[in-house]
Order: sequence, then structure tokens, then C-alpha cells
Amino acid sequence: MNEPEKQAKPARSHEAIDVGDFVYAATGARVRRLTMPDGTHWFPAVDVCKELGYASPGKALADHVPETHRESLESVSSAYGLSIPAGRQWRRDLQLIDIQGLLVLVMSCTKRTAAPFKEWATEVLVTVHEEGSYTLEEAEVQPTEPGAPVAYAMPEQVAEAIVRLEAHNLQLDEQLANGQRELIELQKSTLAVQQAMVRAMERIADRIDELVLERRKPYGPPMALPTTESVLADWRQRLSVTEDVWTVAVVIAPVLVERGELREPLESIAARTGLTVHRVNECLRLLRKHACIHSRGGTEEGAPVYVLNRI
Repeated sequence: MNEPEKQAKPARSHEAIDVGDFVYAATGARVRRLTMPDGTHWFPAVDVCKELGYASPGKALADHVPETHRESLESVSSAYGLSIPAGRQWRRDLQLIDIQGLLVLVMSCTKRTAAPFKEWATEVLVTVHEEGSYTLEEAEVQPTEPGAPVAYAMPEQVAEAIVRLEAHNLQLDEQLANGQRELIELQKSTLAVQQAMVRAMERIADRIDELVLERRKPYGPPMALPTTESVLADWRQRLSVTEDVWTVAVVIAPVLVERGELREPLESIAARTGLTVHRVNECLRLLRKHACIHSRGGTEEGAPVYVLNRI
């Protein structure tokens, strides 16, 4: 194969047995195939070894297939001036075997589906030994188109092997379809259970909210809504209000009462009170310490958020 002076053989006019059926009967699978311009066929060794049950394609080739019947994809394609097929699986170093190499692997494997083909191959050898040749019978009906290849009757063992394999594949397809239907039904059931769980969790959450609201309800007369005056009066009772703290309190109390929260930057409060940012922060810290207000995170711009601390 690697000799540069090797010339491509002329294309064959026909094949006695369709090579796809031939390989299918031998391996039990439709493996990938590269057909050269002269009609020779090459098969990825990894595909064939996988279908025949060989654990290591490299060891299988080294143990059974002569070097004359195996080549790398790059060597085969370059010998015919062809480009390597596109795709990850067609690597330059991909090992290929020809028909003879494939037959050697088939005859060396122990896979049960290859038994009918091996029996036929043995019959061919015995017939050649006894009669000097083995001839396939021509099919009763031949194609009438000009230049059409001659049709041959497929050997009985090969035909039976193909029928059994096709029946097995149909059975597997049916099992796969049944499995897919069962999976769909299981997914539907799972979805229904999940939806029921979501609805149950929503009902539980609603009930928890109701219980929380009930616990928050006052047992006496309803509490009056806070006003700026009531808030400032309450703060006076909680701490000794210095002038700076009272200045800050007077600015933030109306905002807390009317808006429910204070979201102003410290710089804004400092500008409104005439105090430094540091002093404003100290005043707010003192109000937090005495439970007048409490923090509720911050704004997207980084300003602190405060709310009234109602006790």
C-alpha cells in the first residue's frame, strides 16, 4: 500500500454479493466503509472490533491481521490521491482494514451472530478443496438496464444471518420505542407530582402568612399610625438627645413617617443639617443603638436604608 509506484487497479464491474450485506452478515452491524476508485473497500478497525467484541482494536490487529491488510487512513487516501473525510472520527491515524482483514477478525472472534457466516466460509473452503472452485448461482431475475451489474443469489447461510439480524434489530427498535413511551409517561407522572408539590407548598406558604398576620394583630385597640411628633417624642424618651442628634432626628423623622424608610445618602443629610458626613453617621449610629431606627441594607447606589424600629 505504501509503495509510491503502486498504481490504482481498474474499477471492478460488479460484486457477487453486495458488500454492505456481506459485512452485515459477518459482523452483525452496518459499519462505516470507504470504497476506493478501484472498487476495494476499507473499514475502520475500531468499528469492526467493537461489533465483534474485541476489547482492544490495537491488540486485535497485532494478533490477527497481517500488515498487508491494514493501513492508516492517511496512507489509503494518499495512495489514491483522495482527501481525508471531514469529521472528528476520520483521523489521519485511523486504522483501516480491507475485506481480507475483516474476514480474519470475523473468523477469530467468538461472537454468536458471526457463527452462520463462519459456517458458510468454512463450507466455501471445503467446496474449493473438494471441487476446485466455489461458484455463486446467478439470480433468477437479472437487471435489464445496460451496464447494470450481474445479480447473484446470496448464500443461504448469509441470507439467514441477515434475516435474523434484521429481526433482532426490529425487536430492539420496538423495545426502544416502548422504553421511550414508558419514559414519556414517567416524565408526565413526575411533572404531575412536582406540580402537586408546588401547589401544596404554595398552600402551606399562604397559611404561614395568615398565621403570621394573625399573630401580629393587636389584642387591644388598634395602634395609631405614627406621626412626626410622636416619633420625635418617643426618641426623646429613649436617649439624651444632643443638639446634633436632634438636628439629624428632625430631618429624618418626617421622611421615615411619610415614606416608611430613609434612603438618602449621608452627604445629602449632611448638606441639610450643616453637619459633617462623619458626624451624621455618628448620630445615626446612636439612634440605631437606642432602637430608634434599624438598618435594612442599602440602595443600589450604596446609600444606607433605615426604617423605624417599632416596639
